[in-house]
Amino acid sequence: LNMRLRALRKLEEMEIRREYQELSDERDDLIGLLDNEGRQWRVIGKQLEQLCAVYGPDTPLGKRRTTFEDAPETDDVDLAQAMIEREPITVVLSQKGWIRALKGHLDDVSHVTFKGDDRLHLAFKAETTDKIVVFATNGKFFTVPADRLPGGRGFGEPLRLIIDIEAGVDVVTAFVHAPERRLLVATTSGHGFVAKESDVVANTRKGKQVLNVKLPDEAKVCVPAVGDRVAVVGENRKLLVFSLDELPEMARGKGVRLQRYKDGGLSDIRCFTAADGLTWVDSSGRTWTVEDFAEWAGQRAQAGRLPPKGFPRSNSFGPVVFAKP
Repeated sequence: LNMRLRALRKLEEMEIRREYQELSDERDDLIGLLDNEGRQWRVIGKQLEQLCAVYGPDTPLGKRRTTFEDAPETDDVDLAQAMIEREPITVVLSQKGWIRALKGHLDDVSHVTFKGDDRLHLAFKAETTDKIVVFATNGKFFTVPADRLPGGRGFGEPLRLIIDIEAGVDVVTAFVHAPERRLLVATTSGHGFVAKESDVVANTRKGKQVLNVKLPDEAKVCVPAVGDRVAVVGENRKLLVFSLDELPEMARGKGVRLQRYKDGGLSDIRCFTAADGLTWVDSSGRTWTVEDFAEWAGQRAQAGRLPPKGFPRSNSFGPVVFAKP
């Protein structure tokens, strides 16, 4: 038994010595490889040849199993929007910035109540799949998915809980987003420009700066840039009409002077088609139209003249209509 055990120990010792010698030789070989750059590249070449022999294009493992084909045509579908059930709503925004979405399209919102001394700022029809664009007095645009608006129960929620509107900043207007539409934006000092609505969409809560303003100047007006004429009325009750082509189209900036003021600033703007005449709505809800506006026609940055008889003392053309796309 002892002879057998000694024989086994001898065999184990021989195996260990052999393995030690192999590892020592491998170590010396690797050390020599690290000291010889030319040899390193030769080894890399041999390894690549071995890989090509196993995974080359003509080998069973390397042979292509698929073919190249043209991608099928697909419609550009917003999957997130496609998952939203489309329902009619009426968006109601108060003067203190509380917003809500009433079910259905309502023509009369006089029954809507507000918190404390708050009152209606604007209301418009929309769908739950729409994007709501909000324009603030700091010149920023914000985008809110209509399906995220609070329901019609109660007084709604402050808009500041949905988007990051800075303290002291108010909402100028809000409307349903129409990508193909153009907008005319202007400040209280009477500077403005035309912007593509597709360029004002904001992807974050912080909004997108489009109209550059510096206090005490503020963003005052945002109206659809339609037709071929622009009517501008100042707080000094001077009316000026000029061609829409005189205004530049920009993605961001201060813009150009629309009307010159000795006292006060911009009051309201309206774009219209010359053939249809200049239209406004008075305090009684009556619609007035002046087909011959040559007396007030001029060029951009002029002072203008007193408006025609019947023009509101508020120096406003009336509610702005953003035609739903």
